[in-house]
Amino acid sequence: MSMLFGVASASARGHGMTSQRARDRLVATLRAERITDPRVLDVIRTTPRHLFIDEALAARAYENTALPIGLGQTISQPWVVARMTELLIERGVPGRVLEVGTGSGYQAAVLAQLVGTVYTVERIEELLRKTRRLFRAMKFGNIRTRHDDGNIGWPDEAPFDAVVLTAAGESVPRALCEQLADGGVLVAPLGPAGNQRLTRFRREGDEWAREEFEAVSFVPLLGGLG
Repeated sequence: MSMLFGVASASARGHGMTSQRARDRLVATLRAERITDPRVLDVIRTTPRHLFIDEALAARAYENTALPIGLGQTISQPWVVARMTELLIERGVPGRVLEVGTGSGYQAAVLAQLVGTVYTVERIEELLRKTRRLFRAMKFGNIRTRHDDGNIGWPDEAPFDAVVLTAAGESVPRALCEQLADGGVLVAPLGPAGNQRLTRFRREGDEWAREEFEAVSFVPLLGGLG
């Protein structure tokens, strides 16, 4: 499903390099790079990515590339957002999803149009304040945010049907594993800088099935508050 965004329609529609034609070209690129889930492609097509970055970079919003958002953080490459979303919903749409690393809010916005509720945790308060304002303006009623250390997740709201990490570590923090419901799916970039891969875990009781996918490059998963 897609949604009618609450921001001014002209701003959400964009023009020129942020127009619908630019979004359609991005979707064609993603399809050529083997993103196949029509639900994901539809949401990428309709989500105004240019609203999640600084206005000075808006002309590049629909390029298939990561872009800086300040404070040493980036908005992920659209292909990465699409692929992680695909891996998360491939065998069923989760009702409750925990996202670790809100960042620009783009990944959460994409997920929120496909799942029940997104619970997203961000350690950098300044970044989260900006993203919260955008979520309110876009009238996302199913995104909940928290300023906290993502390594500890959101224990008061656990368990979650799915967990997604938007920063990379060499392993998944134990607290996040414990907050994944039986039968749930966890998607994360894992590995040291320069050797990270998208990884999906499926939990069946105390058993964990692990699958590795494409090579990626993410900022490191840090602890503490910023």
